[in-house]
Amino acid sequence: MKNTSLSQHSGPDKRDPQPVTKTLSHSSWQGLSSYLGLIGALLCMIVLFSLLSDHFLSIGTFSTIANQIPDLMVMSVGMTFVLIIAGIDLSVGSLLALAAAVVSVTYLNLHWNPWIAALSGVVLATLAGSLTGFITVFWRIPSFIVSLGMLEMARGAAYQLTDSRTAYVGSIFDYLADPIILGISPSFLIAIVVILLGHLALTRTIFGRHLIGIGTNEEAVRLSGINPARYKIAVFALMGGLAGLASLFQVARLEAADPNGGVGMELQVIAAVVIGGTSLMGGRGSVICTFLGALIISVLAAGLAQIGASEPTKRVITGAVIIVAVVLDTYRSQRQKK
Repeated sequence: MKNTSLSQHSGPDKRDPQPVTKTLSHSSWQGLSSYLGLIGALLCMIVLFSLLSDHFLSIGTFSTIANQIPDLMVMSVGMTFVLIIAGIDLSVGSLLALAAAVVSVTYLNLHWNPWIAALSGVVLATLAGSLTGFITVFWRIPSFIVSLGMLEMARGAAYQLTDSRTAYVGSIFDYLADPIILGISPSFLIAIVVILLGHLALTRTIFGRHLIGIGTNEEAVRLSGINPARYKIAVFALMGGLAGLASLFQVARLEAADPNGGVGMELQVIAAVVIGGTSLMGGRGSVICTFLGALIISVLAAGLAQIGASEPTKRVITGAVIIVAVVLDTYRSQRQKK
């Protein structure tokens, strides 16, 4: 009788794995349901556009989509990490243009080796992202404002470096854009590798757990002896570096560095991440779901183009999809709190 009374008043036995098992099962089910929901939405879109257009359901359509979205995919990985720590980065499109401009100047004007020129663009974009993170952390300024300023600075620098003209670099990076398997380019395969590495970093490393902790309760993380500042700066630096990598994909596809490249792309990136279920409040996100969100955005754009939808119509529909995704995410968060 004593043992029974004690167990009733002292809570579950720590040695009893049942509560932990239930928690893990609940978390795993939530993750699986998110995957299935996004995959279901993607398949419904494919079926719908296949019925509306005779040419949509083809290898050519899907290979074209795959070869056009590597830049969106890799930047969406970085934005997932940024949103998980409850931040936001509006400068990613401008950083892409700036990195591409640096590549063109160092290759065409300074005659650097193509690999060194490419690396210089990625490094500069990484430094710009680090600066955004540093100012955000040490001056306690919202990342929305800081990245908005970086958006203007990077875009202006891209115009200055290229004299506001498209710089044609030729075929130096063609191997990234040329299809090799089933019409798929190396750029897409590299983006898939980035997706997998990002997923592993977020779900299987201490770094990922700390990021989720920072987004959930930064003060609790600080009191536990962890310095959130380093992690937050690292995340913005990663975002910049991935924008630099995305610039190489775009230069390879266009064979040119366009100072107007990436205009408005920050909205596409944020849309892909939000549709993938990453919380705008921080603390929750999935790189795999972000990838599915990027696919949904891209399939939607390609399908609307094939059925002849006008640009204003495409914008209205895409905006509506984003709003619905945010509303569903809010509803899901409220249900989890109950």
